[in-house]
Amino acid sequence: MNSKQQQTYYEILGVYPSADPIEIRRAYRELSKKYHPDTTILATAIATVKFQALNEAYAAISHPERRSAYDLEIGYSRFFVAQPPPNFHTFAPRPNNYRSSAYLDPNDRPLSGGEIFAVFMLAVTFIGCLVLAIAIGIIRGELVIS
Repeated sequence: MNSKQQQTYYEILGVYPSADPIEIRRAYRELSKKYHPDTTILATAIATVKFQALNEAYAAISHPERRSAYDLEIGYSRFFVAQPPPNFHTFAPRPNNYRSSAYLDPNDRPLSGGEIFAVFMLAVTFIGCLVLAIAIGIIRGELVIS
């Protein structure tokens, strides 16, 4: 930044330095519609300069690391705001534990809760029918145990 009173990127976007990324994105979208050379009523030269400044401001403060560096440059202090996660640049590949086919073999997967309930109800019904048949046989005296 120059020694002159130049606008900060936050002033260009019309947000406070403590603004969250969603507020910054909203402000950028509204202003980009307003100052885009194809959609504005301003002169093309003025609109182009404003639009480029807007893009530069958004590029600087939309990324957490660049925003932190810019905040240090302008002297704004923030603590734990818009910081990248500690493992931002690391990529740990996940093990490939799934089959390449989109259709799984029915024996390959565990039963869902609904399927377990259906099997339970089927077993209860079967046992209930057996108990009922034995009870009716005993009551009528037709059951012969030898």
